Amino acid sequence: MKEMIQHIITKLKGDKKMKIVIPTEDMNGLESKVSEHFGKCNTYTFVDENGNVTEIINNTSEHMGGVGLPPELMKKHGADILLCRGLGPRALEMCKEFGIDVYVCQVETAGEMFWLWKKKNIKRADANDICEEHKH
Repeated sequence: MKEMIQHIITKLKGDKKMKIVIPTEDMNGLESKVSEHFGKCNTYTFVDENGNVTEIINNTSEHMGGVGLPPELMKKHGADILLCRGLGPRALEMCKEFGIDVYVCQVETAGEMFWLWKKKNIKRADANDICEEHKH
């Protein structure tokens, strides 16, 4: 069943490569430290499904004095998957609405997080993964 679902997803997306985003603290690509707080990170590091860094952007969301919410910014840049340490309930819901799959784990670097996802050793986010300070 899982293989069938993956085949359908691949067919719907065509030849489009998956775009994975990781909230990071700097512009050091896969060597960057993963941010503790997804919405208040300094940068978002985008990688393809092979682990190649495709883009690193500054967090220009309203959490950092800019405009819009982090899920909107990520979707604007084509994110399909978010890998993070945790997030609030509103962010998780918005990601779902935008079709961004969310996975969580507690590691130090973007590279570690990506390779855990690649090896399918990372948890899909659910209500139990909401950051404590965001449970309202």
